[in-house]
Parts: sequence; C-alpha cells; structure tokens
Amino acid sequence: MLTAVQAVEATLPAAPVRVWAEDEHRLGLKPVLKRIWARRGSQPLALVGPRYQWLYVVSFVEPERGETFWLLLPTMTVPSFQHALDTFALQVGIDRAHPVVLVLDQAGWHRSPHLRIPDGLHLVFLPAYSPELQPVERLWSLVDEPIVNRVVATLDDLADLLVARCQRLRTMRAVVQARTTFHWWPRRPTSFAH
Repeated sequence: MLTAVQAVEATLPAAPVRVWAEDEHRLGLKPVLKRIWARRGSQPLALVGPRYQWLYVVSFVEPERGETFWLLLPTMTVPSFQHALDTFALQVGIDRAHPVVLVLDQAGWHRSPHLRIPDGLHLVFLPAYSPELQPVERLWSLVDEPIVNRVVATLDDLADLLVARCQRLRTMRAVVQARTTFHWWPRRPTSFAH
C-alpha cells in the first residue's frame, strides 16, 4: 500500500495524498445476537423473528484522522458501488489536485471492469481473504450497537436506526481513529483541506 501511495505522490508531487479504506456491512431484519451479562443461573431471552430483508452500510474511513463517510444502500452491485464511489468522491472533494488512495477488499463489484473510477481516486486491493487487514471491519461492532438483541419491524425502522448511528459515529473521531489506525497504516500529512 505504501508503494501505491508513493506512486501517486510521484505523479502529483504538489498534492497531499490521503489514504482511506472502504467496506460494506450487510444488516437486515435478521437479529444481531450478542452475549450479555446475566445473573448466575438465569437465562436471558432475546426475541428473534428472522426475516431475510437487507440493507448495506457502506463505510469509508480515513484511519489517521478518524474521519468517516457513510451510505445506506438497498443492495451491493456494480452500479450501486459506482454510486458509492461517485458520492464519496464528490462529498470528500476528490480530484486531481486532492487525490485519495482507497484501500478495499477484492469483492467482485470492487474489481469490475465496468467501474468508472472518479478522477483523483486510486484503488488499492488488499490480499484475498484478509479481513483482518481492513480497518473498516473494526467499525461494524459499533454500527451494530443500536440493533443488538433487538427485533426491528421494518427496513425503514432499521434505516432510521442506522442513519442515527452513522451520524453519531461521524462525531466520534477519536474512537474511530483508535479502532482503525494500524501500526502499518501509512502516515500522511494532515494539511489537506476540503
């Protein structure tokens, strides 16, 4: 990854390069169950009513600064990922003068030849089957918190909970930074203004 960052810096020496990571998390009306504390000898109950309807939480994170950008999508396909990239590039201000190296896994929609990569965005792929290298993976337990051990009635209710949670996580930069900055993550200048 550092090589990819250096390659972008070599072609654009005057532009500070930011490094972000992206991943998707599927959540739906099937409950997220988690262990809880209970009095010895008692058995806590969690209501479940599995229904197989889903939403995708798309997260972009800049580990070094703890900055995040979130989207909720009904499905993950090449066109929906294209929408996610375009929206991210527009909202973060990515262009030739403000390049971003984006680290992602090798999902099929990430590597599709039909993607149009926005100008200034440079994709770097993690090795296959290596979720432990993806910083965004460490945010999913934070995203899940409002729906753990809870039955959500509709996808609209789930979307409302997730929107509120993602808005809250945007303000928790120190928590995000602590969870996502790995010792090997490239350190970049923080002078980039958007």
